[in-house]
Amino acid sequence: MSFGRLLALVIGLAALAFAVRTALTGTMGRDTQLHSAPRRQLDNVREKAHDLEREQQKAADDLARRVSEQ
Repeated sequence: MSFGRLLALVIGLAALAFAVRTALTGTMGRDTQLHSAPRRQLDNVREKAHDLEREQQKAADDLARRVSEQ
């Protein structure tokens, strides 16, 4: 097999893979919309966990203050 045929085969396979990928995803670039929903959900969960930690720390501080006053 000559170098020209091998090069044509590699380029053809790359073009075929690109065409199949484009047909399956429907876009040529990255589909960022697909990844944004789980990322938003994770950010919301992290924020809620942070809020809960803050509330628990405040409750523990209040309890410690009340115990030390008695």
